[in-house]
Amino acid sequence: MSARIPADNRRVWVVDDDRSVRFVLATALRDAGYEVDGFENAASALAALRVRGAPDLLFTDVRMPGEDGLKLLDRLKSVHPQLPVIVMSAYTDVASTASAFRGGAHEFLSKPFDLDDAVALAARALPAGSAAKPPRPAPPEPEPGPSAELIGDTPAMRALFRAIGRLAQAPLSVLITGETGTGKELVASALHRESPRSAGPFVALNTAAIPAELLESELFGHEAGAFTGAQKRHVGRFEQADGGTLFLDEIGDMPASLQTRLLRVLAEGEFFRVGGRELIRVDVRVVAATHQDLETLVQQGRFRADLLHRLNVVRLQIPALRERRPDIPLLADTFLHRAARKLGAGSKRFEPAALAALQGMDWPGNVRELQNVCWRLAALAPGETITADDLELVQAAASGAAPGAAASAAAGPAEWDRQLGQWALACLQAGARDLHAEARERFDQALLTAALQHTGGRRVEAASLLGVGRNTVTRKLGPGRKRR
Repeated sequence: MSARIPADNRRVWVVDDDRSVRFVLATALRDAGYEVDGFENAASALAALRVRGAPDLLFTDVRMPGEDGLKLLDRLKSVHPQLPVIVMSAYTDVASTASAFRGGAHEFLSKPFDLDDAVALAARALPAGSAAKPPRPAPPEPEPGPSAELIGDTPAMRALFRAIGRLAQAPLSVLITGETGTGKELVASALHRESPRSAGPFVALNTAAIPAELLESELFGHEAGAFTGAQKRHVGRFEQADGGTLFLDEIGDMPASLQTRLLRVLAEGEFFRVGGRELIRVDVRVVAATHQDLETLVQQGRFRADLLHRLNVVRLQIPALRERRPDIPLLADTFLHRAARKLGAGSKRFEPAALAALQGMDWPGNVRELQNVCWRLAALAPGETITADDLELVQAAASGAAPGAAASAAAGPAEWDRQLGQWALACLQAGARDLHAEARERFDQALLTAALQHTGGRRVEAASLLGVGRNTVTRKLGPGRKRR
């Protein structure tokens, strides 16, 4: 553990029903010079609070017997609003992080955590000679939608959840970036749902889906007679979102002329309807999203730099699904359960080999593509257990390819491993010996032959692609093939 800076005997309390967590965190904090007391539940901490007064900093777990950490946070903030509280939990999601920050938490610490990080966080929460600002009153906690939650437990998603929870409370413009299908609208919806604007409308518009000549009217509305076909007044999305949040998806596709008008609305909060003379004022938080590199578009003259600065007050990057493969089983199980329930298909579940196959895929369409696959499986797979073969057949049906052609793309390495294991088991049951040597030879032949087919017989290129020397290719394939 790194060297500690004396903490001037400031008092820190650790509230956690897990004795081991209390012990290791308290020890690390004492090593840093703090006076530390530990409590196994909220009741004992509150009892000590009445007798001894408030500490300088408090760490609390969320899930504990009796009152949980969020209720403890509320009780503490009601009597000691300036007390910095760090909320800890192994269950990091948007709802819990947003609830913590809405209740006035100083920070949210995901378990398991690094002790050095926890001690550094304590030091930041207790800067010399300063006190935490009192939180503003929290709005009523909204009920989450039935299928609007973001799912994931990888470090990247935990960091995203913490960022959403914190940013939801701040009246800042947010730019969400990520590949198509990663869930940008879900993030925007979560920012709205957990914000003080949650009682207001959430209005979403995909700017790439509206023809350029209609987009201005769609955004700002129009008066009757403003153009041919405008028979009555139309209220645009900005007016619809007044008091709430406007989500502009694929903002990089917005025409240059509209970028100028959007910049004025963001700067002044006012605009005219198309063909109108009445100045419309709105109170709207704008959250934008794109899968494009806006900085590159700015360099190409296709996107205004000043508009980018207005939108990009805070940026949230959503990881691609291939960058968080450990989340795939949880996502797949969730999507399959929902699809089976809605289709009335009965309970379905994945066998381990099928989940491994899903994790081996690249998912260019990200979470949306995985969701579509699970819907197809719920509708087409015959049994209650989804196998790797079911996955191959359904993927082949979706692509129009023969099932055999889909094996490598759909089932991936897991299916190859399964077939290899079946071959080995059959050989051993038949009394075969020296199986490793035979398997290695057949493996080399198949791999090198495929590489040569791919390169048109060019051995140097095939060797380079496989990461072996040219002599290795020649030796393993023998002299019979023509050299190139």
